[in-house]
Amino acid sequence: MGGCLSKPKPVEVKVELTLLEKEKEADLMSPNGKASPFSECRPNGSLGHCPDEDSAALRPSHKHRDYIEATVCHVKDLENGQMREVDLGTGRALLIKEHGEFSAMGHKCPHYGAPLVKGVLSKGHVRCPWHGACFNIATGDIEDFPGLDSLPTFQVRVEKDKVIIRANKQALQTQRRTKAMAKCSAVINSSTSFSHVLIIGSGPAALVCAETLRQEGFTDRIVMCTMEKHPPYDRPKLSKCLESTAEQLQLRSMEFFQNHDIELLLEKEAVYIDVKTKTVTFQDGYKMEYRKLLIATGSKPKSINYKGKDIGNVFHLRTPEDANSIARLAGSKNAVIVGTSFIGMEVAAALTDKAHSVSVIGIEAVPFRKALGEKVGKALMKLFEMNRVKFYMLNEVSEMRGHHGQLKEVVLKSGKVLRADVCVIGAGSSPATAFLKQSGVHMDSKGFITVNKMMQTNVDGVFAGGDVVTFPLALRGNKKVNIPHWQMAHVHGRVAALGMMGKASEVRTVPYFWTAMFGKSIRYAGYGDGFDDVIIQGDLDELKFVAFYTKSEEVIAVASMNYDPIVSRVAEVFGSGKTIKKRDVEMFTHGKTGDMSWLVDKGSQ
Repeated sequence: MGGCLSKPKPVEVKVELTLLEKEKEADLMSPNGKASPFSECRPNGSLGHCPDEDSAALRPSHKHRDYIEATVCHVKDLENGQMREVDLGTGRALLIKEHGEFSAMGHKCPHYGAPLVKGVLSKGHVRCPWHGACFNIATGDIEDFPGLDSLPTFQVRVEKDKVIIRANKQALQTQRRTKAMAKCSAVINSSTSFSHVLIIGSGPAALVCAETLRQEGFTDRIVMCTMEKHPPYDRPKLSKCLESTAEQLQLRSMEFFQNHDIELLLEKEAVYIDVKTKTVTFQDGYKMEYRKLLIATGSKPKSINYKGKDIGNVFHLRTPEDANSIARLAGSKNAVIVGTSFIGMEVAAALTDKAHSVSVIGIEAVPFRKALGEKVGKALMKLFEMNRVKFYMLNEVSEMRGHHGQLKEVVLKSGKVLRADVCVIGAGSSPATAFLKQSGVHMDSKGFITVNKMMQTNVDGVFAGGDVVTFPLALRGNKKVNIPHWQMAHVHGRVAALGMMGKASEVRTVPYFWTAMFGKSIRYAGYGDGFDDVIIQGDLDELKFVAFYTKSEEVIAVASMNYDPIVSRVAEVFGSGKTIKKRDVEMFTHGKTGDMSWLVDKGSQ
């Protein structure tokens, strides 16, 4: 069982500043001495691949680097299945012991910097305690999302019962590693209106698809088109960090795209797809042909009906500019949030230390009830009220009133009039797929694109991923579901890229979601749609709890606050194909011990 151990004993630190010839040769291999991932590239007839003999040319060249060695512990200090964060003098590493073997890698999750020592070690990988990303302990490669980068790994040896780590100093500092990527070998004129792979969108599904293609040795042209004016950015932070700029939220720089031959066309909105001629038409009249296509256009905010649509300072949070404007206009003023979606509630929380007043209007009696259940919803509602948020539930907006065109009042259908200088509408979203209606790409009655396990649509060569799709979820017996989670979109992008290259893969990941309010995070794993009971362990009033969502006699999802790494541990059980029975949870919660070790052994095939 992985866990957080006591602080390591003082260590001896020995610094090496020389690099031997044999070590230079080792640098051409992966950090653990295994061949580069490109050694597994295989030719593919339809799309360009780097052949095996070219893989050496694709590995980055290494200049003279400084390394450090440190004795970090005694060989008996760690039991099998344990992890420890150790200090090497110039940085820290995660030391792991599994099946009698030691390994070491970066200690921080590259996504948001979570301490991996507090995560879950299982079957050759470590799962992040915050958002569920998984990293292979032998290679450091990211195996499940969210996040884009992998971890550096470090050499470990045992001498005279002492565990010694040898690490690259720079890797200790960066705590992240971008996988090697192929270059485009096709002769491309920028005006050429043909791309071997065309990607519509710039969210995580689009970005991971493009990066996976290059990581897997794809050497033909990749073009990513987006209606955004910025390179891909961390959209979940928009509603949590309203004052962040696009540059601060940036996931990859323009230089990154240039270096890896991924062409990014900004402010390019697709308006029509002709699947017969394999052509996409854009709003400005530009047309581009493709061989393989990924549709990852995401979702668009749902609008609501009210009088006064022409009144200013009413926002749907969509862009960094929207977020910045909301934060600026709310300063010492009155803010109104319409809707109790996760985004709407995150905005409400973010504004409490800026605005004079924050009011939330919801059509249900309790926020989050549908997703998290009534008990958890009421506990969170109390948290908001303690932070000066006023709720107007079982209500809707009738009218927006302004002065000189700027918002001054929000009128509710109950007749209540609220002072308002800025309003944010967070009433949910719908798929951005209207441009596909005459395309032949199959969609359901709600406008979601239906795909198979490989993210393929009904049209040959056309894939889709992210918020716009319904896909078969293995966790729920391949039921077709829509899961608009940031993490899930990453998975879709990778599976689609592998499918484009003829490397069949399926969505096997466990859905993982998080939200943050007032410095507190809720973590959620599984697919809880249709739950019929919620079993609570812990104290809702203290906001230290875990909630198990059950359907019939089976646990289908879990949520927690201040109970890490329980959600990641449950995700491991779900991911292994096992089930957790309701009776097991009831026995555990009745014990009131707070001990989660039972989850290691529970679960049945």
